[in-house]
Amino acid sequence: MFQRRIPELLRHTPVPSARGFAVLAGTEAVTRGMLISVFPIVMYRAYQDSSLVSEIYFAIGVLSMVWGLLVPWLVRYVPRRWLYSAGALSYVLSAGLIVFGDGQWVAVALALNMAATVTVFVCFNAYVLDYVVSADLGRCETLRLFYSAASWTIGPAGGVWLLQLWEPAPFLVAGGSAILLLAIFWWMRLGNGKLITRARAPTPNPVAYLGRFFAQPRLVMGWLFAVVRSCGWWAYVVYVPVFAIENGLGENVGGIVLSISNSMLFLTPFMLKWVERSSVRTAVRAGFLCSAMAFVVAGFAAGWPWATVLLLIVGSAFLVLLDIVAGLPFLMSVKPSERTEMSAVYSSFRDVSGILSPGLAWLTLLFLPISGVFAATGLGLLGCWLMAGRLNPRLGWRMSKKRTGLVGGTPSEASPTASG
Repeated sequence: MFQRRIPELLRHTPVPSARGFAVLAGTEAVTRGMLISVFPIVMYRAYQDSSLVSEIYFAIGVLSMVWGLLVPWLVRYVPRRWLYSAGALSYVLSAGLIVFGDGQWVAVALALNMAATVTVFVCFNAYVLDYVVSADLGRCETLRLFYSAASWTIGPAGGVWLLQLWEPAPFLVAGGSAILLLAIFWWMRLGNGKLITRARAPTPNPVAYLGRFFAQPRLVMGWLFAVVRSCGWWAYVVYVPVFAIENGLGENVGGIVLSISNSMLFLTPFMLKWVERSSVRTAVRAGFLCSAMAFVVAGFAAGWPWATVLLLIVGSAFLVLLDIVAGLPFLMSVKPSERTEMSAVYSSFRDVSGILSPGLAWLTLLFLPISGVFAATGLGLLGCWLMAGRLNPRLGWRMSKKRTGLVGGTPSEASPTASG
């Protein structure tokens, strides 16, 4: 008699791991990386007015921030797996509006794309907080960036190239990758996450959990780290190409520089090895200080354009380091019962920086040339370096028989946390 054996894959639900979440994030990066440089071009083609395009981006940014704060409230009524699925399908619907609709649907498509990004981001962080143990925190973030590196390196230039060949092409690729993202999500069988039993209390609303957020200085500090880091990337991505054109370096320099910076994501495993030998506090302070120095000096070296560009590339390398570690102080302090709510608060850093950065840049350009934006950004990063001095020196350390390494929380924390 032959014994029938059920395949291991079917007998047991796959256990979510740091590598599994990295694959999920890497797949989403294909969708976002392909369209990050395509949407502005399509928007301008549709409306033929740069000031109108800016107003649309600003309005969608505000709506996106509000939506991100409402997602935890929705989770109370809509199971998290369905909310994540709705986010992934919004990517598909956004791409479909461009492929099958006319030009007037571009703004709606962009709004859907941003809403999808926020929804998936909040749910993704909540799942990571549920399933990734503290000891795998640094590894999870590093793998997430490493698996996303190719998409962020090739996607921006590849999307524009496909757009020039055939306008629907990048949106078809993005929609296809979003469908693959949804398939991987359901294969991982994440469900609605782990159930955390909390004390009997009324169901929180967005205002209530914002109050709890502001009452915890460590969370506020960690969130500010994320906002300023994102402002650094915003200034780099938007103003380096403009600076290059104004100083006669050519239109291609901006794209090349962005590709070089994104390719540094492949170095994240080596960065993590250094972080493991130090601590979260040391790494966060080093990242902010070195990037601040590079941006400030680049602002004063505007008379030598190539020197400015090279200094900004160096600064972007330390922004990549901050992508690994700057979010950890926030997420290490999250209580298990507030995972979804605080994931939503953390995700708002993108929208806040997207509103704050253009406003501060506009004020700077009233008095200084474009190089002043780099110097102002550097001063903001320097402020975070000073703030990071208040972090616990042993934050992220764990003593073990084998080694002392980076972990995803302090020894006193029983709940797993992870970065976004």
